[in-house]
Amino acid sequence: MRGFVIAIMLVVAFMVCGTYATANEEVKSKPVVSSEVKTEKVATPEADPSAYSLTPEEFEKCRVIYFDRCAGCHGVLRKGATGPDLTPVKTIPKGIKKIRDFIWFGTGGGMPGWGKMGTITSEETDLLTKYVMNEPPIPPQWDMKSVRGSWKVLIPPEKRPTKPEHNRDVENMFAVVLRDAGKIAIIDGDTKEVVSTIDSGYAVHIVRMSMSGRYVYSIGRDGKCTIIDLWMKKPDTVAEIRCSLDARSVDVSKFKGFEDKYAVVGGYWPPQFVILDGATLEPIKIVSTLGFTYDTEEFHPEPRVASIVASHFAPEWVLSIKETGQVWLVDYSDPDNPAIKMIEAERFLHDGGWDSTKRYFLVAANARNKIAVIDAKEKKLVALVDTGGIKPHPGRGANWVDPEYGPVWASGHIGDSVVSVIGTDPVNHPDSAWKVVRKINALSSGNLFIKTHPNSKWVWLDSPLGKKTKDRTSVVVYDKENMDAGIFKTLKVADYGKAVHMEYNKAGDEVWISIWGNLGDADKGQAGEIVIFDDKTLTEKARIPNLLTPTGKFNVYNTVHDVY
Repeated sequence: MRGFVIAIMLVVAFMVCGTYATANEEVKSKPVVSSEVKTEKVATPEADPSAYSLTPEEFEKCRVIYFDRCAGCHGVLRKGATGPDLTPVKTIPKGIKKIRDFIWFGTGGGMPGWGKMGTITSEETDLLTKYVMNEPPIPPQWDMKSVRGSWKVLIPPEKRPTKPEHNRDVENMFAVVLRDAGKIAIIDGDTKEVVSTIDSGYAVHIVRMSMSGRYVYSIGRDGKCTIIDLWMKKPDTVAEIRCSLDARSVDVSKFKGFEDKYAVVGGYWPPQFVILDGATLEPIKIVSTLGFTYDTEEFHPEPRVASIVASHFAPEWVLSIKETGQVWLVDYSDPDNPAIKMIEAERFLHDGGWDSTKRYFLVAANARNKIAVIDAKEKKLVALVDTGGIKPHPGRGANWVDPEYGPVWASGHIGDSVVSVIGTDPVNHPDSAWKVVRKINALSSGNLFIKTHPNSKWVWLDSPLGKKTKDRTSVVVYDKENMDAGIFKTLKVADYGKAVHMEYNKAGDEVWISIWGNLGDADKGQAGEIVIFDDKTLTEKARIPNLLTPTGKFNVYNTVHDVY
């Protein structure tokens, strides 16, 4: 009975606080320690609750660390997805030492060694080990009343510029995520000048652009969505809203006749998506993604929206519903009554992008080591491709024309040192379509992004989660015309942090690479910077220093037109 009362108190505390995911807000909830919850009895030394009890302050510290580093793979409720179940019934039997080793050293299945990499300290690793042996806190729901209550229009559309207030090339601007600082930098791609640095949600995951290229939409891990107007003399936020308590995805309406009209935010918690007005972010509709897994038809309490792309064939968004293994085609032509077509694909869906024709959406089912291929025109699953590597993580992938197999799309892997190249042309190259036509060695496991451009002869690959420091600070380049030769060149990008996420400029003749450092090292000049390479010569061209933990960079033109 006491455990039940404590659990109710915890939920109420979260509701009063009104937040689950924001790291900078104080959460005054009492932690649920193992002595207060029911778990299966296990014959291990850790069955004594005192071995993994935490103070309220320690519990809250771990909640933030878990949210930041672990929830994406293991789930807010710790039920597992890409990563395994981390509820006490699973963790306690393994024992403190084994769980700690997993956190510190990582695993061969693709989990980074957070401690060994220096991302968390030894003390934090000890606390996090105990944290996952306690019952997870139950976050509140986030309904339309909460969503609408967070909505702010800072500058109404009628008071915004009617034309750009500057002479910069908006299409060659970059929106750069300053992840741990909770900011976005707008950088002029021509002059390399940081035009504006703007507050955003916590740990922004991605940004997307309106079809006009005028607006930048960001989504933070705290579920906060913002619009930045690039036409302003100094770009700034014109509207914001919090659509959920944990989120990863946002996109806009791209189909002809709907340009700039709507936006959509996909939630991790609660599991739902929210349709918004494209100019003001006024919320229009919330749709829950709760449901049953496609294969076993078991109810899942946390089917999260992992990624979203906008269809070029219909007024639809393509949503990857992570845990249930479904791809949803959401028709936004009537946003108050959105029609949804559910396509069975594979578990657990994560990130992906279009092929070169923008007809086929390729998305990683990274716990099953497959790529699901969705035909946006015929609205059906075309293929499930076994990548031959562990945990594919393509970002949006990379498209080019292979001299032997024609149009291809590629993905690297978190848990394997390989790049899988998949044929994407069922018309002119049917024998190679939806098959891995080349499997190329990478520098290391721990790859997150792969990138190229139609005007480039190269394919770029990072390894920010690699096991060795030299791999994490380097990128590799392949020759499109001779992929079988393997790595053409390894480029050492920095002496600290992680080299992560490549992005081309509008012309396709420069590659921008983030050096993701630590906020705590800002006084050493090691919080971060962007290194720019000449794509033709593969030589360093410029650096943009003194940025705070830059990660994703998004060129306006390339993002609007899905060039990758």
